[in-house]
Amino acid sequence: MTELNLLVVDDEPLAVERLQILLSKQQGVRVAGTAHDGETALRQVDELRPDLILLDIAMPGMDGIDVARALSGREHVPLVVFVTAFDNFAVAAFDVAAVDYLMKPVMPERLARALERAREHPRRAGPAAPAPRYVEEFWVPELHGLVRIGADQIDRITAERDYMRLHVGNRSWLIHRTIAKLEEELDPALFVRVHRSVILRRDTITGLRRDEAGHWNARLDDGAEQRIGRSYADNVRRMTGRG
Repeated sequence: MTELNLLVVDDEPLAVERLQILLSKQQGVRVAGTAHDGETALRQVDELRPDLILLDIAMPGMDGIDVARALSGREHVPLVVFVTAFDNFAVAAFDVAAVDYLMKPVMPERLARALERAREHPRRAGPAAPAPRYVEEFWVPELHGLVRIGADQIDRITAERDYMRLHVGNRSWLIHRTIAKLEEELDPALFVRVHRSVILRRDTITGLRRDEAGHWNARLDDGAEQRIGRSYADNVRRMTGRG
């Protein structure tokens, strides 16, 4: 079994102690060091060169997401497994290519699976792979954990105040994101914004229809129609090659 050198980072000393106890019962791991804040964690990465960081997210000052982003481009880039009490960071965690996302209190069997994923990861250490230009997947919370949704599985996205609802077939999930930010992150070859609160996957659009009032509507492959906002008509015309 390949040994993993770990850095444990959490602003709560009791949380660090609990992880150290759990890790002491796992085979093939060694805790190289600990840190209680983001700045110290980055210094420890440079000094200890761990294979993997177990990284808390909600820390004062530089949080775990900031630490993961700061690792990109450094001489030594360890893998990251986030450990947090909050499920609303899931999307951000996977945007920075985390290997896994553990919810507190961490269960031994769940920790073991995360460590095994790290061992099997194609990039154990070294320069970070370039991030994809557009979001390719979303990890969204369910009752007992997280579920992966590929971007190309999403039929449409609708805004609900400060949240976005991802529709996949008859199911849907909420993520905390603005529609403007999400529009930037999605591949325009796959998605088109047709309304101030609606983004559609392009291949779900089977036709366009102009109603008696002069409004354009997108006809969808499930038989439904979606009104096209006047501000977004140019987006749809470009999609048809008539822009």
